[in-house]
Amino acid sequence: MSAVRRVEPDPDRRPFIPVAEPSLGEREVELVADAVRSGWVSSIGEYVTAFEEGLASRCGVAHAVATSNGTTALHLALAVAGIAPEAEVIVPSLTFVATAAAVRYLGATPVFADSDPAHWCVDPEDVAKRITPRTRGLVAVDLYGHPADMDALAELAAEHDLVLVEDAAESLGAVYRGRPAGSLAKLGVLSFYGNKLITTGEGGAVLTDDPALADRARLLRDHAMDPERRYWHGEIGFNYRITNMQAALGVAQLERLDEVLARKREIAAIYRAGLQGVPGLTIQEEAEWATSSWWMTTLQIDSRCDVDRDELAARLRARGVDSRPTFVPLHLLPHLAQPGPLPVAETVGSGGISLPSSASLIDSELEHVIASFRSAMGCD
Repeated sequence: MSAVRRVEPDPDRRPFIPVAEPSLGEREVELVADAVRSGWVSSIGEYVTAFEEGLASRCGVAHAVATSNGTTALHLALAVAGIAPEAEVIVPSLTFVATAAAVRYLGATPVFADSDPAHWCVDPEDVAKRITPRTRGLVAVDLYGHPADMDALAELAAEHDLVLVEDAAESLGAVYRGRPAGSLAKLGVLSFYGNKLITTGEGGAVLTDDPALADRARLLRDHAMDPERRYWHGEIGFNYRITNMQAALGVAQLERLDEVLARKREIAAIYRAGLQGVPGLTIQEEAEWATSSWWMTTLQIDSRCDVDRDELAARLRARGVDSRPTFVPLHLLPHLAQPGPLPVAETVGSGGISLPSSASLIDSELEHVIASFRSAMGCD
């Protein structure tokens, strides 16, 4: 039986269904144990190379540079792209805070843009309004697994000589107009946190076709130590390396990515069918030009509902079902505050909720989530 999908009814269903959990099996144990037995447990070892090569092949790029987490990958990508202090970098407001934090790490200023109302990724038309003479970069986030409209964003980047970075932390395995997520810009980044499509516990990667950018990323990742002269550091670098043990876990996880993606798509379809007809409910749309990874099935409830998002989450928890709110729009956070309104980001941010989306969920658990959701919404 697959370690990812369990389809038989489970009479001993878990008393609490988490919103996300990793999908791990004996293959992961085997490869991590092999890394431990080899003695190569830090940042040198065959699994680091194998993981990077596997990622590059899967994402259709020439180079993958594995890092300690997704945030360090994004910081590293922006650093090698030459983003400097005093620059402005446009990022979506509706995203995890790391997107803006990585810009701030470089002394640059994140400028927040609104989202498309259908798939909730950054809106190219809104981005265009926010470009100034100080704008040097643009980070496009593939939100909840759905690719951003990268062709439209690439046109803007080319027109205004901007660095375009694809934050594919949530979209490994997604497809945009026939191209893999992570390959859609000069630089892409991935995350392998425990709730992502595949995990290394913590981990990330920078993706690129440019050998000079890849070499630069490898240099800065390891304290900027000259590869030809040990302990010679020509500039300040970072300690952003991944370990061989983490990479071994990643190699095993990559082997099951297709299985995970298939089950994620099934889960989204089951939710869509089971929640059809619930008033005031919208599920994140999948554009005709994209295939989402469906990292998390995420819904929005609006003012037609008799219950708000936070009360809904409390009612679900009382029924043994976890959930998570959508991201708080970054322009509303005190330390990042910028004038609004950004109506789509604010609407989704205040009314969005993600349902349990782990690939290891069995059908009876999904049925329980759907029944609990409908009951909590007063639809039973």
